Amino acid sequence: MVYILICLILMALSGIFSVTRQFQMLQQNSYYPSRYYKWMNNSYVIELCFCSCLFCLCSVLISANKALIATIISAFILIIRIFRCLNTQKKSIKPLVFTSRIKRLYAAAIIIIAALITVFFFTQNTLLGEIMKISCLALSFISPALMLISWIITYPLEKAFGFYYISDAKRILKNHTNLKVIGITGSFGKTTTKFILNRILSEKYNTVCTPQSFNTPMGVVRTIRESIKPKTQIFICEMGAKNKGDIKEICDIVNPDCGIITSVGAQHLETFKSVDNVFETKFELADAIKKKGGFTLINNDSPDILSRYDKTDNTLIPFGNDTDYRAQNIRYGPDGSKFRLYLNEEVLEVTTKLLGLHSVADIVAAAAMAYKLGVKADDIKFAIAALKATEHRLELKPFKNGSLLIDDAYNSNPVGCLEAVRVLGCFDGMQKTVITPGLIELGDKEYECNYQLALECTKYCDIIILVGKNRAKPMLDAIDTTNFNKDKVFVAAGFAEAMQIYSQFITNKSVVLLENDLPDNYLN
Repeated sequence: MVYILICLILMALSGIFSVTRQFQMLQQNSYYPSRYYKWMNNSYVIELCFCSCLFCLCSVLISANKALIATIISAFILIIRIFRCLNTQKKSIKPLVFTSRIKRLYAAAIIIIAALITVFFFTQNTLLGEIMKISCLALSFISPALMLISWIITYPLEKAFGFYYISDAKRILKNHTNLKVIGITGSFGKTTTKFILNRILSEKYNTVCTPQSFNTPMGVVRTIRESIKPKTQIFICEMGAKNKGDIKEICDIVNPDCGIITSVGAQHLETFKSVDNVFETKFELADAIKKKGGFTLINNDSPDILSRYDKTDNTLIPFGNDTDYRAQNIRYGPDGSKFRLYLNEEVLEVTTKLLGLHSVADIVAAAAMAYKLGVKADDIKFAIAALKATEHRLELKPFKNGSLLIDDAYNSNPVGCLEAVRVLGCFDGMQKTVITPGLIELGDKEYECNYQLALECTKYCDIIILVGKNRAKPMLDAIDTTNFNKDKVFVAAGFAEAMQIYSQFITNKSVVLLENDLPDNYLN
């Protein structure tokens, strides 16, 4: 019995290390088990079968009174899982973030396993003891099951925490009577627009904005509870969505006074199903603002907005071509962008380090909002000149051997990706390389959009490196229809291998575009 107990403890420990990968993927899928299991179906079936076989083997050995052998196997499995856990997290593009929720999931997993071993210890040689033994082994080997049970156990607690945090955030905002809340949403461009707007408004106001890509209800709530101070005058709130009602949920928390809708397009169609649903969801922000008597700036250059929005609604103020808030005479290159900015009756000649037409559109949106909120034109011009590229969004950096890197790793929309490739094409006299895994979450349009991306790459690039052997197919299909030199097309299993390939070509006359760095759950 001693060996059986030791075997169970060793397997329990290995199960805790094994579940790390499951928690990582659950986190990357926004803690939705349905989305997690979709990843598992695509990427985990073979490993799950292997783990099930190990479970059966250990169970048979223990039942056949060969617990010592089972214990040795368990120790070996524990060592392998510890090494694999540490190695996987080290190599992951987005490793597991040990948030409070993840810590609670770990605690639940440990309690579950510990409870099974404890009951087994006190009920040995009984039917209940056998059930506990088999259950402990099963959960130790089949980590998705342990993950799911941990999620179920902690779900009521997470709902309770969520209710408390949301109520507290609402209380903070309610007590802050002079605070103006600006909501920003869109299929793409919202994060960059948020940071640009925050920089421009800071010329006149004390501002707070949601950090990084904090655009979920709990991300917004956390920002309110941690960052809103008595002196804060403006709160800029980025709002993300993958399903209808997501924007309304955030609006119900922050009650925005005005807002910006940067774009509507084919994003997250796996959950939205249609662009019409995307439009309705993004315009939940405009609906909430209209009820409060505010205004919403909307992108007149977005075809899916232009063809759908109510032109008679005077709370919707367009920006872009043929409007009072627009950019003209745009030039961009290695030193950034220059253009003429129109703000109603004012005209400014501005320069910025940001690259790309979509960056210019984001600047126009932010400048228009700042202008309407009373920031002087000269202050707007100064702030635009001082802008720094948002990390991983067309960020121009020095790279190896005197080469240049255009880091657009966070870009994952069809329009922005094409524009990024065109920006790369402006680097005359340099060897131009693109490294990309393509686009994701576009539903039925994913093949077509990746096909078009590859066609654009053949127009402007000298070397094309695709990441993900399965993901590369639509892009390879497109390249095969062109006269592009096939000797300059490479397919890498991952980004590390892609960089190894690129290192063969680097000179001080090289520029590489890193376009869309996918999370680990999409790399296959």
